[in-house]
Amino acid sequence: MTTTQRKPTPTVIPIILKEFDDFETEGTKFLAGETPERQFIGFRLKQGVYGQRQPARQMTRVKVPFGGLGPEQMEGFAQVAEIAPLGKGHITTRQCVQFHHIPLVEMYTVLRILGDHGLSSREACGNTVRNVTGDPWAGVRDDELFDITPYAGAFVRYWVRNPISQLLPRKFKVTFSGSDADAALTPMHDIGFTPRIQVIDGKEVRGFKMVVGGGLSTMAKEAITLTEFVSIDDYLRYSEAVVRIFQDADELRVNILKARLKFLVHRVGEDAFRAMVDERLAQDWAQQPIDLESLLFHDDEQTSAPPPSVLDVSIAPDAERTAFAQFVDENVRAQKQDGYYAVQVFVRQGDLRPEQWRGLASIVTDLGGGRARTTQAQRLVLRWIPGANVYAVWKALQALGLGESGVETIRAVVSCPGTDSCKLGITSSMGLNRAISERLDVMNITDPLVKDMFINISGCPNSCGQHHLGNIGFHGAAMKNDARQIPAYNVFLAGDRHEGKAMRVGTLAKMRLPAKRVPDAVERFINVYTAGRTEGEAFNAYFDRVGVKPFEVAVQDLTITPEFATDSIQEFVDWEREGLYVLERGEGECAV
Repeated sequence: MTTTQRKPTPTVIPIILKEFDDFETEGTKFLAGETPERQFIGFRLKQGVYGQRQPARQMTRVKVPFGGLGPEQMEGFAQVAEIAPLGKGHITTRQCVQFHHIPLVEMYTVLRILGDHGLSSREACGNTVRNVTGDPWAGVRDDELFDITPYAGAFVRYWVRNPISQLLPRKFKVTFSGSDADAALTPMHDIGFTPRIQVIDGKEVRGFKMVVGGGLSTMAKEAITLTEFVSIDDYLRYSEAVVRIFQDADELRVNILKARLKFLVHRVGEDAFRAMVDERLAQDWAQQPIDLESLLFHDDEQTSAPPPSVLDVSIAPDAERTAFAQFVDENVRAQKQDGYYAVQVFVRQGDLRPEQWRGLASIVTDLGGGRARTTQAQRLVLRWIPGANVYAVWKALQALGLGESGVETIRAVVSCPGTDSCKLGITSSMGLNRAISERLDVMNITDPLVKDMFINISGCPNSCGQHHLGNIGFHGAAMKNDARQIPAYNVFLAGDRHEGKAMRVGTLAKMRLPAKRVPDAVERFINVYTAGRTEGEAFNAYFDRVGVKPFEVAVQDLTITPEFATDSIQEFVDWEREGLYVLERGEGECAV
């Protein structure tokens, strides 16, 4: 596939080369024993470098604001994946890309490669404003009032390296949805924005509905509405008022487990928190002008796109037409711009190898507009594909091992890395992801209502895999039989993260399943639902009607703690592991 020259992707986060030199200097001092570890941890976290459970290995988390990527960034990811011992980059549920198991001595090289390709890990970790996520369909969806992309970019630029947000009580997460379909899941964020337009003095004024105080993890809370409308002239100022309140909330620093904004917002209530914001907005800092225009992220994606054309499934040969039609039905959306389509790529476990990154870069360059976005479901959306090119995109994806349909079905299981790398991980969530995926493949589900279900897995209660939001969700836990430990999972049912539906936190069932029995449990949960539902009844509606009891009864025998014996020894070994399971959980660095 030959590549053609297209407009480079603008950089959202300014790259400051001195920061990389500083990292090399501070890293060298730490390795020489000249800097205390606790002090160095705080420094490297702000550079997006996170310690792993494996000694002397680091993870770097690369910010991808609103998920936006071009071929230059994909090439940067390919080069880092070639250095990373696992040989892959991992798309997270916050639209970032992570690389694991990197020795500290190599991290300077990694950061320089990222910077050379317009990528930054600055403040991707630590108690800062984290990666600002966004609707992957923004700018191309037909139900949007306006494109949120420039304003999400301005938000990123306003807060990165901002002295106010360098040592918050805990991390701070922000998102921008493109419409009321809420593809960006605003209720689970510290701040969430959704476009609004009001007529003021006879003129249409752009702005946002602004919600605050959401979050998953332990004690999940949905955000409250701060205001139904804040103009684009004031949304950064309002966000600063919220961040200033959070920064000054010393009571949150007493208990790191309850240091998120959600605990303050829900303790004082909506009215009191609005009053706190109003009080901040009356202070002198809030009277200073903000030069929004200088911060806006401008990228006219259409100027790099080939001419539009019609999508015709019959372009595929007879032997491929059914499969191609299914791919179009399940993975392709028409953009609001006539003749253009957005193709969603099924990325199993969110992992991409160097050749896949490069192949994707070639696809968006040769067959599209040179733009893609990561999603919060660990996928990629290739944008600005002319209709006549969709078949060629599908064939190119197949050659990369990425041509599967079903990207928004039950087969597209979401999970965090778990004990593959995370200090807080309890179980091998990635291993379970593969095990469940294999079971679902064997089941060959064609029932549209079952296909419409989602499964999410986290390796611990912190919900990096968003287990609260799956129709079926699991988080890592442990069981014991005398002195022996068993990897296990708690179960959540009837959550929801479907675009166009209200976000919903699932119900914690009264069961704990040994990890090796979870695929069986998934199959039984599906069978309970299909056997008991009424005509056309969706999974969550069925759950609301019958409650959790039928699901608990269906797997009661699976919850019995296994006896340690020759024929059951594999239940004491986690997925994709060799030795007997031992719960090992270190101190997470997010709160350092």
